[in-house]
Amino acid sequence: MVPLVSWLARRGRCACGQVRLPMFYPAVELGALLVAAWAALVVDGWLLVATCALGWTLLALAWIDARHLHLPDALTLPLIPAGLLVIGLIEPAKLLPHALAALTGGLGFWALAGLYRKLRGREGLGLGDAKLLAAGGAWAGPFGLPGVILAAAVAGLAFALIRRLAGRPLDATTELPFGPHLALGIWLVWLYGPLQFA
Repeated sequence: MVPLVSWLARRGRCACGQVRLPMFYPAVELGALLVAAWAALVVDGWLLVATCALGWTLLALAWIDARHLHLPDALTLPLIPAGLLVIGLIEPAKLLPHALAALTGGLGFWALAGLYRKLRGREGLGLGDAKLLAAGGAWAGPFGLPGVILAAAVAGLAFALIRRLAGRPLDATTELPFGPHLALGIWLVWLYGPLQFA
């Protein structure tokens, strides 16, 4: 039951030795290890625990959305009060601006999704994305929120370009996950702060 070590020791098979385990399991375990190592390079103390929890949740959300085009409420919604709690412990004076950023991010994406649906007659942005951006607002705050969106947009465009260059189908009706890119944006802004334009 030791992450990665158990998988390697059993040569990628279950404990009974009959069933070959998919690469999904060691990949997630390695990802979680890298998230913790990355966080340890930037923060310490109790904030390291909170940052690891954020990173592991974002990793799970990114993986689920990439595979199933779904961001479960059970993971997205708790990130909102968790982010506000952490901010309240670090800098209580910033609690209200971060709460407003969560509200603005969530409602903004919700309105954008509704506008797209009205204009195009189909879904273009899931409500899970809106909830995840609300969580991003709670953690990153009003000054960090634009950086989250920009990083997510750049990552999403890069992903679409790579997909196109790889010869995979891509048109106006292709469903692409946006959650992994939002998760990356939230992670980067949480660790390194808002974008600096000066």
